[in-house]
Amino acid sequence: MPKVLITGANRGIGLGLVQQYLKDGWRVHATARDFEQAGELTTLSANPQLSLHQLDVTDYAAVERLAEELNDIDLLINNAGYYGPKNYGLGQTDQKEWRHVFEVNTIAPLKLVEALLPNLSRGEHKKIVCISSKVGSMQENTSGGGYIYRSSKAALNSVVKSLSNDLSKDGFTVLALHPGWVRTNMGGPNALIDVAQSTVGLFNVIANAGRKDSGRFLNYDGTELPW
Repeated sequence: MPKVLITGANRGIGLGLVQQYLKDGWRVHATARDFEQAGELTTLSANPQLSLHQLDVTDYAAVERLAEELNDIDLLINNAGYYGPKNYGLGQTDQKEWRHVFEVNTIAPLKLVEALLPNLSRGEHKKIVCISSKVGSMQENTSGGGYIYRSSKAALNSVVKSLSNDLSKDGFTVLALHPGWVRTNMGGPNALIDVAQSTVGLFNVIANAGRKDSGRFLNYDGTELPW
């Protein structure tokens, strides 16, 4: 039975991915920072294929402990993310929030990979996925603004490229994926697609990706996105 670790699984896309991988027969390790705010996820805990782990992805000592608890992992999905304050434009950036967004969106995914690399090396699939965003694309940035979130995802994309270059020789596939504009707490009610559309698409892209695809930036429908 293949094994996946999904961070930020308490709601939205993370929860949808948990449901999708359980449906496909995977052994799922799901993390959340606060299970008191993860009611829908905890209702799935009766499923013997699901293990829940309380984890703040920026607590790197806890990340190391989790890696020691786990055995082999086939797939890591770095989904946990933080948008930061909205409607803050030029001249209004909050440096404290900016550091926090970078910590969650850029630094933590790499530290998770570093901690879990032995587990992933023992797995059969050897796949690492970072949930990025199209707003991190330089070419797609035609409107400006969004300094904090945009920059964190652009930096995450750079992390993905470096990981791909470093790990491809060892049989790894590393991807940056855009989940679409999804109707979640972060995406808002006016977003274009629902969680099910996004997670089914992401699941299919991940399943079909091979070593030749490592280092790519892909949409949830499999189309290439510009860096």
